[in-house]
Amino acid sequence: MGGFFGVASKGDCVFDLFFGVDYHSHLGTRRGGMAVLGENGYNRSIHNIENSPFRTKFENDIHNMKGNLGIGCISDFEPQPLLVKSHHGTYAITTVGKINNLHEIEKLLFENGTSHFLEMSGGDINPTEMIASIINQKDNLIDGLNYALNIIDGSITILLMNEKGIYVARDKFGRTPAVIGQKDDGFCVSFESFAYLNLGYHDYKELGPGEICLVRADGVKTLMNPNNKMKICTFLWVYYGYPSSSYEGLSVEKMRYNCGKYMAMRDKVKPDIVAGVPDSGIAHAIGYSNQSGIPFSRPFIKYTPTWPRSFMPTIQSKRNLIAKMKLIPVHDLIDGKKLLLIDDSIVRGTQMRETTEFLYQSGAKEVHIRSACPPILYGCKYLNFSRSTSEMDLIARRVILRLEGSINDEIIKKYINPDSENYQRMVDEIRKELNFTTLQYNRLDDLKKACEIDECKLCTYCWDGRE
Repeated sequence: MGGFFGVASKGDCVFDLFFGVDYHSHLGTRRGGMAVLGENGYNRSIHNIENSPFRTKFENDIHNMKGNLGIGCISDFEPQPLLVKSHHGTYAITTVGKINNLHEIEKLLFENGTSHFLEMSGGDINPTEMIASIINQKDNLIDGLNYALNIIDGSITILLMNEKGIYVARDKFGRTPAVIGQKDDGFCVSFESFAYLNLGYHDYKELGPGEICLVRADGVKTLMNPNNKMKICTFLWVYYGYPSSSYEGLSVEKMRYNCGKYMAMRDKVKPDIVAGVPDSGIAHAIGYSNQSGIPFSRPFIKYTPTWPRSFMPTIQSKRNLIAKMKLIPVHDLIDGKKLLLIDDSIVRGTQMRETTEFLYQSGAKEVHIRSACPPILYGCKYLNFSRSTSEMDLIARRVILRLEGSINDEIIKKYINPDSENYQRMVDEIRKELNFTTLQYNRLDDLKKACEIDECKLCTYCWDGRE
């Protein structure tokens, strides 16, 4: 995944840029970057943040940066922002998204005269460099940005900065957000709407799907009107979004309360306490507790002083180990208790199985697991949510393969309906494999209701395969 922040200010922008980018640290674990434009031209810094938070890596750089315009990012993959010199002049660019047809576009660009791309480690092309090359195919930046939005299979949201200001282009289906904040001496643009509130900005506007704007210190100009069709990622509310953020007018925290409420309305289990897996499961659990009347408690605490999320390593086995090491039990709240534990999702199942074993070892009598979203049956092809190289990493798929002996899209669709016998068999097999007392997933219809917007605007591909 990844996040971005940009500032167009009448004064120096670096302070706001630094903290605005830092507020996106929950969205990425590999690279951080900032670029500013001032009297002395462009100044850029990129650091590896795999073993240290963004703030500690950049706190010295900001003393050497000065400018009225700036963009920055947190990225799970490529180093950015990039500085590009082309027939459009020099500009800085950063992106969030996923390009599925990268090799097809690469071939097209070579045929159209692009001479080379710089390879990253592993031999991959930097996707942001690819976006810049696409933009440079057109005679002006607006046409180039619009061309990039439309040629890409997947999703892309772009910040591009030059001497005219910051161009922001939201993905053509609005799969990821882009919002603009305002204060007396300028404007900012952000992935997360909460990131600018403590910096003195207030909400100005949220871009629509495919909308392109030019953000300057003295105003915002719409260069391309939004499209009518939206497919914003529902998983942003369920997991990735920070609790204080809002998308399409609905806060992440409220949506998670709603999820918990709907799960409680359908549940027949009567545990002693309800708990959430820190951090994203907590709000779901509070919603469940408020609706059911079953007390909310914290039977384990997440140790955060030296284990921020940006410290998480990229190797999945190490991530699982550290996720386990973070949780410290409170035995008084576990021993002899029937626990109902809510997590945002169950993807591979490894962490939840280990968490359940950890609770049994700490004296839990029963461990009932609830997932705030339906079984994940399809790997996301629109956003870089996961480092998995195969959809067979998904526990729901592995169980279906075991039940059926083979797997294809036609077979998978038999397991989507939560009222079907196949669905119940799949859930029960997952329960047994992970050693839960009971297991229930939030229903997709309830998940859509929890979002409180027109369901046709929601992308639910990872649960139902519908594009």
